[in-house]
Amino acid sequence: MVRLVVGEDSYLVQQGIGQVLATMPEIELVAMCETTAQLERTIEAGGVDVVMTDIRMPPGQSDEGIEFAAQLRETNPEIGVIILSQFLEPEYAVRLFEQGAAGRAYLLKERIATPAELRRAITSVSTGGSVTDPKVVEVLVAERRRAERSPLNDLTPRELEVLSLVAEGRSNSAIAGELFLTKRAVEKHINAIFAKLDLPDESVASRRVHAALLFLSEQHEASRPHR
Repeated sequence: MVRLVVGEDSYLVQQGIGQVLATMPEIELVAMCETTAQLERTIEAGGVDVVMTDIRMPPGQSDEGIEFAAQLRETNPEIGVIILSQFLEPEYAVRLFEQGAAGRAYLLKERIATPAELRRAITSVSTGGSVTDPKVVEVLVAERRRAERSPLNDLTPRELEVLSLVAEGRSNSAIAGELFLTKRAVEKHINAIFAKLDLPDESVASRRVHAALLFLSEQHEASRPHR
């Protein structure tokens, strides 16, 4: 018997999950929780093998499910976690698996076609296994390829710091003050950035704009939701 607790704040989704789980006699639904606080209290009571949770949960509706999975790595590493979400975003998948894939699964709600798929994920993570929807794998591979092609990869961490401040419209003096550098050091970093990004040989102002636009476009693409 696998003891499962579910984190889901949508009433209709709760009902759907409950009906599917009712067809699985080997899985016991311990509780249906609407917040991570309720999940925590249920786990503290003991006897939970697997947590299945959405990513966006009250009260913040941001990334509570992912944060909770990371927290369990520290407090209850024996508990498996299934992220069951409609959101297909590489950032979430990377964060879920960054401490290892053991006992972790990432599934997409709309792509679970049969109860057997959900049963397999629950039983797998309960014994330290891992399950990932193929679409999630595709997005992760595409994100890795995109990142590998990015010219920003050639910049040092300090140059990225400087470029991020350039993108905010900071002057060289302001950047120097923010990063505790001399103005001359900032100028050297910016010239190195221009060279590494192979920007057109235009005015310094134009090159700053080009560099800032490149940086901002990369940041936007990295944070854009994937469906």
